[in-house]
Amino acid sequence: MLSYLRPAVALTLFFTLLTGIAYPLAVTGIAQTVMPYQANGSQVTQDGKLIGSALIGENWTAAKYFHGRPSATKYDASTSSGSNLGPSSKTLMGDIAVNAAALGGTQVPSDLVTASGSGLDPDISPAGALFQVARVAKARGIDEATVRGLIAANTQPPQLGILGEPYINVLVLNRALDALKP
Repeated sequence: MLSYLRPAVALTLFFTLLTGIAYPLAVTGIAQTVMPYQANGSQVTQDGKLIGSALIGENWTAAKYFHGRPSATKYDASTSSGSNLGPSSKTLMGDIAVNAAALGGTQVPSDLVTASGSGLDPDISPAGALFQVARVAKARGIDEATVRGLIAANTQPPQLGILGEPYINVLVLNRALDALKP
């Protein structure tokens, strides 16, 4: 019996050390060396203070800021998930109606009334940003053309020119707004 047990225990310990300790340490070390910004969560700092992440959406509520997509997780990164509601769901349609009514009710871009698959999407469409121009400009006391210029300057094209749609990172756009002098 010991002849069967010894190899099983030895292999269990070996693979535990290999896949549970050595491999994660090696991958972490490579990531920290090759791309430390991304490996540390793409954290955005200002004056040495952490102000957010370029990868995780935040709940912007002040009128002077652009708002991101609704979150199915209330912007809690530890519970990243979508709502799992389909297009025939009455709950989803009700949520969309409530979100649209809160934004004025007509011609609201879809990304401003629906949550993303992760519930933490930090990006909005250019249409979603342009929809908010009047509110942001009025709250900041600046002209709408200036706000539109910031949107144009911060719009990212599709990856490799063909993958996906143009998008705007809400944190980056709001930081650009804060950098403007009134």
